[in-house]
Amino acid sequence: MDSIDIFLYAADLLIIVGVILAVVMPLIKSLDNPKSLLKTAAGIVGILVLFFIAYSISGSEVLPKYAADPFNLTPGTSKLVGGTLITVYFLFILAIGGIVFTEINKLTK
Repeated sequence: MDSIDIFLYAADLLIIVGVILAVVMPLIKSLDNPKSLLKTAAGIVGILVLFFIAYSISGSEVLPKYAADPFNLTPGTSKLVGGTLITVYFLFILAIGGIVFTEINKLTK
């Protein structure tokens, strides 16, 4: 094991710790105000519903070159990736629309 491997493992550990802290710390802080948890839960449920819709309309086709080594993609994996991409596209369009709406709203005031 050389030093590069050690640093990669250290980076993985730091990323995991960072993700855990990024999730746990706001939850601890929001226990002071339980109504804020309802807004967060509503947002998570909304994204899950959006993903379910995107997953439902995504295709499960796998080209023969991706079904073989080294990819070994299955129709289920293809459908999951398609649903994730459709969700990301929709959220991107929603974010751009929100930015445009906010800027137009600022100009009219």
